[in-house]
Amino acid sequence: MTRPTKEPRLSSRTRAVATADSAPRMPRHVRLQFDPVRGRYAVLAPERVYWPDGIAVETLKLCDGERTIAAMSATLAAEYAAPVETIETDVMEFIQEWMDLRLLTL
Repeated sequence: MTRPTKEPRLSSRTRAVATADSAPRMPRHVRLQFDPVRGRYAVLAPERVYWPDGIAVETLKLCDGERTIAAMSATLAAEYAAPVETIETDVMEFIQEWMDLRLLTL
């Protein structure tokens, strides 16, 4: 009796890629919360805690699922008096990294 050969499993995970028109948001199981004891924001995810720096917090606050990365970059560029192109590159890289960690979704 021969056993059926198993076919190689294909990964069901696909990598979403952020673009300037993407509108990222935190998934249901992830939240940004201020910790009054430490005096800073934390990102809480199942069995994980992240401590983002100030600029990351400002970016995460804009991730509401409605604003695009281009709009977020324009807001941050105006707030920090920096070129939009530079900010957009940094925001895109940050968003993609956090999407890869499954802390943001589109």
